[in-house]
Amino acid sequence: MERNFQSAEEILAALRAGEVTSAELTDEAIARIERDDKVINAICVPDFDGARAAARDADHARARGEVRPLLGVPVTVKDSYNMVGLPTTWGMPQHRDFVPAEDAVQVSRLKAAGAVVLGKTNVPLGLQDIQTFNEIFGTTNNPWDHDRTPGGSSGGSAAALASGFGALSLGSDLAGSLRTPAHFCGIHAHKPTVGLAATRGMVPPTEQALPTDLDLAVVGPMARTARDLTLLLDVMAGPDPLTHGQAHTLALPPARHECLGDFRVLVIEDHPLIPTGSAVRAGVNRVADALTRAGARVERHSPLLPDLTEAATLYMQLLFSGSVARFPVDEYEHLKARAAGLSEDDRSIGAAQLRAMVLSHRDWIDVNNRRELHRHGWRRFFAEFDAVVCPITPTPAFPHDHNPNPLERRLDIDGVEYPYFDQLVWAGVATMPGLPATAIPAGRSPEGLPVGVQLIGPMFQDRTPLRLAELLEREIGGFQAPE
Repeated sequence: MERNFQSAEEILAALRAGEVTSAELTDEAIARIERDDKVINAICVPDFDGARAAARDADHARARGEVRPLLGVPVTVKDSYNMVGLPTTWGMPQHRDFVPAEDAVQVSRLKAAGAVVLGKTNVPLGLQDIQTFNEIFGTTNNPWDHDRTPGGSSGGSAAALASGFGALSLGSDLAGSLRTPAHFCGIHAHKPTVGLAATRGMVPPTEQALPTDLDLAVVGPMARTARDLTLLLDVMAGPDPLTHGQAHTLALPPARHECLGDFRVLVIEDHPLIPTGSAVRAGVNRVADALTRAGARVERHSPLLPDLTEAATLYMQLLFSGSVARFPVDEYEHLKARAAGLSEDDRSIGAAQLRAMVLSHRDWIDVNNRRELHRHGWRRFFAEFDAVVCPITPTPAFPHDHNPNPLERRLDIDGVEYPYFDQLVWAGVATMPGLPATAIPAGRSPEGLPVGVQLIGPMFQDRTPLRLAELLEREIGGFQAPE
């Protein structure tokens, strides 16, 4: 495998052995981006001068005997993170020239770890899509099929990794924004336990970077291998120094098991609210078969699993009530009128989303309390199981769909059309209760597109799904470079 596709671990070993310099690696990565990104359009804000300077600094630091976890490794950062000297746009045309005054916490940690930032990766408008396109930087294409999306909102990061533009990337996840692009592009990503990694500075343009509780959203690592996810998560994990003093370390418990055969896993193929496409079903079963062959305890049903229909409704209520919090008053009044017109017995996902947009604070408190009941249910579940294997979305990467009204978009699942945003229910299985979830490659569809699955673990036991991901990578194979 050519050097641009090496893991961060392999790059660090080569740097330590003196086989290559960070300056050389950085020049190779820049050359690859200049050659291939015209078609992919993953890097929206390149910073090649800054990267070359950081690489020289890394080489000098290594020569002085410094040891840092990512010293000299070329990486990328999602556009949504504030980074001094570079625009943070969130794909919003009115903010194309906004340059923040300080780095996001995670950018600071990345730089302190010695990483070399090649540039920032593209996102959808306001991070609010399962695709990646905006008026400022255009459309990011899937490296496996340029007519398809790499996913969103961390689509630029996933496409960059699948194209060999850097070894690691910082992403974020509220509605599958780390996991869906990983699934669509054939890479690894990890949605950490909510609150594990500080989010300050991953903030819309012009808003003050404060250590606010984002409720559902997390920041997390993306990579081509499972072990690289752990490497980057160890740099990212830890509370915000503004709220917790200078304490950066957060001691996560070790993985529950070291051998595949010791894991107790529930495999879920089907969601009550949306069908699972055949290609994704095959990916889930590839993982299930590997676990069974290894001697793991694999179950297909458990009365301990919290109710998925109620979970999806709670997720939509929390997600959509937060997403419209800053809507203009007239738009909000329009939503209230539409919600009032719904039939009492309409229990569709769309109805749940619309009602959520106009939730009162009193109703939100009730939803939040029901979330706590689900968390309690998951604690009981994880006393008997170590992980859940399930889909990330019902299909592999779908064709670009830029219909300006997302409510008119449809998702084709094996020839039948479904409302576009209904595919988010699988992301919500882990997001609503705040559980860690690792996205892993699980083979290809009959058309040759990547298919991923997610491994959901117990709260604050992120190392358990990460270790499971690492063991499965050895059994079923991991990332493969697109032809």
